[in-house]
Parts: sequence; C-alpha cells; structure tokens
Amino acid sequence: MDPSPAPATTSAFDRLTHGWVYGGFLAGFLLLALLPVFTAGLSPAFLFVALQLPVYMLHQYEEHDDDRFRHFVNREVGGGRDVLTPAAVFLINIGGVWLLNVVAIWLAASGGIGFGLIAVYATLVNALVHVIPALVTRRYNPGLTTAIVLFLPLGGVAAWLVTATGRAGPAYHLLGLGVALAVHVAIVGYVLQRRRRLARG
Repeated sequence: MDPSPAPATTSAFDRLTHGWVYGGFLAGFLLLALLPVFTAGLSPAFLFVALQLPVYMLHQYEEHDDDRFRHFVNREVGGGRDVLTPAAVFLINIGGVWLLNVVAIWLAASGGIGFGLIAVYATLVNALVHVIPALVTRRYNPGLTTAIVLFLPLGGVAAWLVTATGRAGPAYHLLGLGVALAVHVAIVGYVLQRRRRLARG
C-alpha cells in the first residue's frame, strides 16, 4: 500500500494567522496575574487602562476560537464569500487591538493618563459593535458575552476613573472615541469593499 501523502507545509505566517488567538488567550491570563506587579504604586486609573489589553485578549478567544467570527461575518455580511480572510483577522487584531493598546498604555504612562482613553474607548466601542446588532437581530454574535460581562463594566469604570483624575478633559475623550471609531470604520470599509470586489467576480 502506498504511504499517505505528506501534509502540505504551511508558512510561519500562516500558522500565526490561524493560532494567534490561543497564544493571546493564555497571555491575557499571564498579564492579569502580573498586572498588580507592573502597576504597583500607580493610580487606579492607570491600572484600569492597563487592564483593557488582557481583558481584550480574553474577549478575542470567545470571538475568534475556531475562526467563528470570520465565518460569522463571511456568512452574514459576505453572503458566503470570503470577505474576511485569516490574514486580515490576524492583522486587524494584532495591529488594531494589541498594538493600539500598547501605544495607548505607553502614552498614558509617559504623556498623560488621558491618552489611556484610546484603549478604553476601543473596548467600549467594540462592546457596542457586539451589543447593538444583538439587540436588533435578537441573536448571539461571537464575542457578545464578554462584551457585556467584561467590556461594558470595566470600560465604564476605566473611563470614570481616568476622568476623575482631572487630567483628561473633553479633548482626550474625543481623541479616544475618534481613534476607536476610525479603527472600526476602517474595518467595516475594508469588508464592504472586499464584498463588492468579490461580487464583481
């Protein structure tokens, strides 16, 4: 009997695009465990700003485990077309979530706590992106549970604590909200543009 064919090889980037969420999920717990050490002596406002990243990593597991969010979008928005690819999901989440949060946390630590609202509004806007469609359709979407249980309360407390410092006026709120909306609008624009292109064949 002929031996079974060897499995097709994949690149390191392909493996990352399909497995990033599991590393992020575990890293989220590690960051939560280390956060009291990293933020010792710092304000509660900064603690809650820094909390946004590991909490987002836990949310991403619910959202992207077994590629469920990509399949959901491709089915509901793309009509079965591949409007979201694994590579796009990877780049959106690493760049638009992890990197954005890292920059916001660094800016909050070095340039003023108000910059932390970039991370906070990224969390809150994403929560609404899950909650509003669920209310309209009365259906679950991948990520909804953690958006309600984690994002809304922790994001709300973070926004209140940062504002209570007196060093985050309206301009910082507008900056944070503007960046969060811009990221989400860019994602929606990408998906709709790709849907039009695929529909044209």
